[in-house]
Amino acid sequence: MTKEIKKSSNGEKNKQTLKVGMISLGCAKNRVDSEIMLGLIKNAGYEVTGDSGDADIVVVNTCGFIESSKQEAINTILEVAELKKTGKLRGIVVAGCLAQRYGKDIAEFIPEADAVVGSYGYSNVCEAIKSIETKGKVVKSDNPENRKAAENSRTLCYYDDSEVTDLSYLDGERVLTTPKSYAYLKIAEGCSNRCTYCAIPAIRGVYRSRPVEKLVDEAKRLAGQGVKEIVVVAQDTTMYGTDISGRPLLPDLLAELDKIEGIRFIRILYLYPDEITEEILDAISGCSKVVPYFDIPLQHISDGVLKRMNRRGNGKLYRDVIKELRRRIPGCVIRTSLITGFPGETEDEHRELLEFLKEAKLERVGVFMYSREDGTPAAKMKNQVHAATKKRRFKELMAVQQNVSREFNNSRVGKVFPVIIDSVSDDGIFYVGRSCMEAPEEDGNVYFVAKDEHSIGDVLNVKVLLAEEYDVTGEECADSD
Repeated sequence: MTKEIKKSSNGEKNKQTLKVGMISLGCAKNRVDSEIMLGLIKNAGYEVTGDSGDADIVVVNTCGFIESSKQEAINTILEVAELKKTGKLRGIVVAGCLAQRYGKDIAEFIPEADAVVGSYGYSNVCEAIKSIETKGKVVKSDNPENRKAAENSRTLCYYDDSEVTDLSYLDGERVLTTPKSYAYLKIAEGCSNRCTYCAIPAIRGVYRSRPVEKLVDEAKRLAGQGVKEIVVVAQDTTMYGTDISGRPLLPDLLAELDKIEGIRFIRILYLYPDEITEEILDAISGCSKVVPYFDIPLQHISDGVLKRMNRRGNGKLYRDVIKELRRRIPGCVIRTSLITGFPGETEDEHRELLEFLKEAKLERVGVFMYSREDGTPAAKMKNQVHAATKKRRFKELMAVQQNVSREFNNSRVGKVFPVIIDSVSDDGIFYVGRSCMEAPEEDGNVYFVAKDEHSIGDVLNVKVLLAEEYDVTGEECADSD
């Protein structure tokens, strides 16, 4: 259930219940889909295993967002396929965004894939597994070309149905693949923002919100499993509810989540800057469990680049939003993602972004080199930036941000923070956790020693003693709980 691929020396076929493994690639939203599929697999009577080398069938839930993620997915499929030679592996199901976007090509050109299940077909994963088990051929597609490609290929199944709007599959049982300390709550599917560089709307469809009551029920189930931190995710969390009520329902959802016993922290990711309203800020300030952590995907600060990206707002609005967050919630942490080397980006626009990072001093920043994606308007734009230029600009941006991050972490030395335990270091010396300033799987960690023994999900006070660029190290101090 992790990306690790283990090999088994057992070459004999399992005569009993088939064991199914899951490798989940890409974002947190994809992880939720993987956990839902594992729930379906478990309820269908298959045994779920975290060891790919011990699995009869492995599901690879792929990401197809940018070129590097596509290549990672293909490499993973081929690596898993080696287990057909060295282990007991009988088949591979390729699922997710890459399968949805390039399902026909996978069926035709990657014979190592025994079944293909697109992002609209997750509920069919058990049927795909069954088809591998029985060597049957099942083809589901509204597209005649896709049906023909599937029927003529060695791939057993191919799912590429028309867009699915029903999100009831997300209400099912999940097999959590995160530590007990946290879990993701996927509040919506798809995206309607139409950024010129992004293929997500084509892969995932338009924005569809899940009902508040369904999300509250799911969060209560997670709390009952011992989860302490709920991480709210969607392609755009600020848009939540607008498609079903005509207004943002994020404040209503946060108010209900805040009441759930057992939940200690609520973290919100993917807040679009132009949609952060007074109502949303009031809700965040008024909820005791919502941490002061704002993940705001800006992508750039130059008006020219933002316009070409078809991003709402402009540089002034983005700067004003940051100032208002600092004013309203002192000590808050702001994270963003940036794209360098977008088509037509000039040296002046790049320098504007560099200066912005120096001035804004955002605590968490992820920088991505622009990836030319099939079917997106930006892929057809003139003045594509040379790869070497993109790499240089990336390095310059990261050098600035590393200094900002180091300065921020140094300011934490000597201070005490509540920290939730996610794991124990490989050497067994340190607990590994996060304060409200670190999002799981995105930011650095808090490493600390403790006199007493603690469990995953425990929250205790840690005094920071040493700071690095991304991680801090400390020790447990008094008054932990």
